Amino acid sequence: MVGAGPGDPALATIKATECLQQAEVIIYDYLANEKLLEFAPPEAERLYVGKKAGDHAMSQEQINALLVEKGRHSVVVRLKGGDPFIFGRGGEEALALREAGIRFEVVPGVTSAIAVPAYAGISLTHRGLSASVAFVTGHEMPGKEESDIHWDRLATGVGTLVFLMGVRNLEFISSQLMEHGRAAETPVAVIRWGTTAEQQTVTGTLGSIAQVAGEAGIKPPAIIVVGEVAGLRQHLNWFEERPLFGKTVVVTRAREQASAFRILLEGKGAQCLEFPTIEVVPPASWGPLDEAIRNLGLYNWLIFTSVNGVRFFFQRLQEHGEDVRALHGIRLGAIGPKTAAKLTERGLRLDLVPSEYRAEAVIEELGEQEVRGKRFLLPRAAKAREILPEKLEEMGGQIDVVTAYETIRPAGKSEEVRSLLQKGAISCITFTSSSTVENFAAMFPGDDLPSLLDKAAIACIGPITAQTAREHGLEVDIMPAEYTVEALTAEVVEYFSRD
Repeated sequence: MVGAGPGDPALATIKATECLQQAEVIIYDYLANEKLLEFAPPEAERLYVGKKAGDHAMSQEQINALLVEKGRHSVVVRLKGGDPFIFGRGGEEALALREAGIRFEVVPGVTSAIAVPAYAGISLTHRGLSASVAFVTGHEMPGKEESDIHWDRLATGVGTLVFLMGVRNLEFISSQLMEHGRAAETPVAVIRWGTTAEQQTVTGTLGSIAQVAGEAGIKPPAIIVVGEVAGLRQHLNWFEERPLFGKTVVVTRAREQASAFRILLEGKGAQCLEFPTIEVVPPASWGPLDEAIRNLGLYNWLIFTSVNGVRFFFQRLQEHGEDVRALHGIRLGAIGPKTAAKLTERGLRLDLVPSEYRAEAVIEELGEQEVRGKRFLLPRAAKAREILPEKLEEMGGQIDVVTAYETIRPAGKSEEVRSLLQKGAISCITFTSSSTVENFAAMFPGDDLPSLLDKAAIACIGPITAQTAREHGLEVDIMPAEYTVEALTAEVVEYFSRD
């Protein structure tokens, strides 16, 4: 029984991800972020049993029976939003398992009762304002014959009150607290989809909050914080003040390279939609690369144009029982700091890293004297710009271009992206290579691409990528002076800061 945390998947515990990695069956809730399912093995069975107002996939009794059924024969992760034992009915499910003789363990999660106020800039306890906190269900229906909540004691007996699942009963909750002695001027905050990029916060007082939340259209899921500490938000709000908060950014990089870029953007507050337009795969044949590796002693220069080229080259080098010593006497070049870093991580010192990260700069910095009569090996993608090998040959060099990997267009969620673009729900689309542009365009056949993307800013990592975007009729809004994802992220921030 695993707590998924409050919404932001990064707030899941290490223990939670370890359990997911071992799962044969995952039974998950509405409030458990589906990104966490990516930690599970691909073959694991995934069963949704979410419950939200007016839409229950299963009753609680059916969920209990399913846990027992699956738990008899499989390693099951019951993935519950927040913490399993904080208004998650985890205790009921655990009792059902115990009665069936099925062993279980409980992995606590970061409860939304604590995390959501923190992301809204509210410290639940604060010297001089509140020395006590109570977590209360907000789901208890008005008019219930006998309430489990002692409103007379709760209203004035606890400094800070946190109501979970109570937005539909907000007017009732407010009236009960005021009726039992809590001042109408008491600050209140209501936070919807806390800890996620969709977080929305409204503030008011006990006397006004029901009207304020109604006018703002606040709906479940939401947390209600009542107490003087709610007034701290005006000083401590941090999450919603990040420069890209409220912006949805599409990341078109290959999935295995997208995470670092996504983390940079999310760190600035963006909601990232991963839409890989490239999948990096081994070449159709290793023959040419293997032949080059067997004859490394013939080359004067080995030049890498991408991180993937480095990765696949050294994989094959190891397959041949070799290591970096096989490169003795060969001069090394890399286009771009990321590619260079992958080589230096292997203990290699580079002879050439051009100040501008493109093929033309390699040619300029090498010079004709260094090229003439020399033999170059370029392990790279099957399809790439020909400017580097062509110019090196013109300058008198002998060039062997070998395929180290291929890029293909994956099956993507183009319908979802098209729908969001048409609604104007995407703020920015990022392209990190010409291939990402070409494949993006190919994934929307029949669409007028400039019209489809006219409400989104177009961000390109460098001039070559930007030129490809323009060839497809796109207006490039963002391009950094330095062709790295760090610089691209900074430029995206700068662009939206001008809004």
